[in-house]
Amino acid sequence: MELIITEKPNASKRIAESLADGKPITESIQKVNYYKITHGKKDIIVACAVGHLYSLAQKEGKKWTFPVFDIEWKPISEVSRSAHFSKKYLQVIKKLAKEAKEFTIATDYDTEGEVIGLNIVRYACRQKDAARMKFSTLTKPDIIEAYENKSKHLDWGQAEAGETRHFLDWYNGINYSRALTNAIKTAGMFKIMSTGRVQGPALKIIVDREKEIKAFKPVPFWQIQLNGEVKKEPIEAWHKKDKFWDKKEADGVMKKLKGAKKGIIESIEKTRYKQASPVPFDLTSLQIEAYKCFGIQPKETLSIAQELYTSGLISYPRTSSQKLPEKIGYKRILAELSKQKEYEKLCNQLLKKQLKPNEGQKTDPAHPAIYPTGIKPKLVEREKKIYDLVVKRFMATFAEPAERETMAIGINVKNEVFTAKGTRTVSKGWHIFYEPYVKLEEIELPKVEKNDEVGVKKIILHEKETQPPKRYTPASIIKELEKKNLGTKATRSEIVDTLFQRNYVDGTQIMATELGIKTIETLEKYCPKIIDEALTRHFEEEMEKIRERQQNKKVILEEAKDALTKIIAEFKKHEREIGKELLEAERETRDEINYIGKCPACKEGDLQLRRGKFGMFIACNKYPECKTTFKLPSNALIKPSKNTCKTCNMPMVFAIKRGKRPREFCINPKCKSKYVSGDAGKEAKEIAKGIIEKECPQCKEGKLVLRKSIYGSFYGCSRFPKCRHTEKLNDGPLKEDFKKNK
Repeated sequence: MELIITEKPNASKRIAESLADGKPITESIQKVNYYKITHGKKDIIVACAVGHLYSLAQKEGKKWTFPVFDIEWKPISEVSRSAHFSKKYLQVIKKLAKEAKEFTIATDYDTEGEVIGLNIVRYACRQKDAARMKFSTLTKPDIIEAYENKSKHLDWGQAEAGETRHFLDWYNGINYSRALTNAIKTAGMFKIMSTGRVQGPALKIIVDREKEIKAFKPVPFWQIQLNGEVKKEPIEAWHKKDKFWDKKEADGVMKKLKGAKKGIIESIEKTRYKQASPVPFDLTSLQIEAYKCFGIQPKETLSIAQELYTSGLISYPRTSSQKLPEKIGYKRILAELSKQKEYEKLCNQLLKKQLKPNEGQKTDPAHPAIYPTGIKPKLVEREKKIYDLVVKRFMATFAEPAERETMAIGINVKNEVFTAKGTRTVSKGWHIFYEPYVKLEEIELPKVEKNDEVGVKKIILHEKETQPPKRYTPASIIKELEKKNLGTKATRSEIVDTLFQRNYVDGTQIMATELGIKTIETLEKYCPKIIDEALTRHFEEEMEKIRERQQNKKVILEEAKDALTKIIAEFKKHEREIGKELLEAERETRDEINYIGKCPACKEGDLQLRRGKFGMFIACNKYPECKTTFKLPSNALIKPSKNTCKTCNMPMVFAIKRGKRPREFCINPKCKSKYVSGDAGKEAKEIAKGIIEKECPQCKEGKLVLRKSIYGSFYGCSRFPKCRHTEKLNDGPLKEDFKKNK
């Protein structure tokens, strides 16, 4: 009997269904499903892990000693409480392994998947090696091909590179974090501090940008704008010099132009160019585009893409490739996509031409670029967005280039030349296939000829200043980390997320907090190697050599231990100074992050976020003299918005829920903005009194009743929590839709 082991439950089901000659037999142990199938003359069991079943842990010794390198793989359920659920999956694999004679690993084909498979093989199955399936989609043809052509061995280069990464991340993360935590403890405060092999350099990049912004000194400059009319059409132009750095020079031009009523068109320049279709998505470009188009955070984009992959809808998302090999079957995929109404017309257009994608430069030895499989999906809102983005990007890569035209019109006014510029799309080409995600400015200028007269309506002198560099967004910092070869395509979004969790950074436009800035400044002063970008990049390059079997794992680990031991020794020399500076920064950051506004009751204290027995609440920091408090929703992350309510002038906060846009609301429970007036308000009162009633449109059994929350009043089903239907008061049905009580 052969045992096939997958990375996730969904994958095991799809692989069993794809390989089974008949219908898979589903059996379970401790509610963990596995599948018995027959494939040809072979009996196969397909079982699953739930991601990593093993994690690195310290072998022995005190928990807070450092540096420590004596570690081993242990079941992850023994290392992390939150992973306790994985214990039963491991027990099932161990039980099934005792009956198996052949073993095949069918985890995701990347370094992480290889480490998951390697640990299961050697610790759960007690084997030295196993066969390996390699696939990029969980579709039946790809699964069958992967099984028929599986390799006899694990990908040992990938496995050793992945294991090396885990060891290096543990060495750096645990030892550096213990050092920082111990340092702040010596200053009189216990707080879990963290940094790591990539986390430190990533934070330094953000802090360096923050310092650039703070040190930036704006320089004034002036621009001259002309608003005019030509052939009864408005035209806007700017002085050809663009920026005047000398105010006297700008004033001189304005004086010369005073009273000007007309100008003459002295030049017309048109340039047409082809705009190539976009290249296929790799993970980073998908995350950037999803953030730009939908505001979806990179970490969530990866999570959604992974779900789409395990559902068989797209190819493996953790890829660096921008290549689409012909063997994936362009025509077959487009033919399948054409069965979905929204893509039918576009796919049929592409199927009439010879298909050749516009590919990018980046490659990945394990997987092609991200592409749809053609399987018809059943998706929720955010999944639909990512799926649609992937499908339309895939189609756009095969489309013709777009043709655009730039036009520059020179206008002479009293021998001062102004230039009007515009760009328009002449032929849409690939734009048609990628709408509505084409974000291009269209400025079409009036049709004019040389020597046409331009009526001058107004000439304006604008005073401006140079602007500081922009802060990173969650998407652009991932792009920067990739550019600097820090971290991996799969871990970069997680690293950025950790920086937020540790209060090192904050905001949509990522701003380093005082704690983040002080942490980097302190480490730069006393122990700069911890945040050394070059050292991190060096080990990234060495791990790639291990994957290619050009470097030895043991050699790299010994080099890392030696470097880390020296860094920690240097750190310990300055432990007290580091702790003192970090403690000061932590207090400043805590006050900054938790500040909501001035207390409306005592007028002296500050309202701050506090955590109590039942969750977060807002309280005055003058307690017990002032006992002002405000309730907060328990099912959301609360952050100050820095805004005040326009209705009652009280502070506003954001409630952030997973998968939803942040919701800003007033903390005042009696704020008039939370109550509906007019007809909707009268109707709400009648519903509350039972004068009118209506059945719940969702369950058809309960009645709509008036409820109140921190966000305001709303309608909800009387059968809550069995039915969770809700409606906004303004969105509810009109009075005539209700049935009157008799």
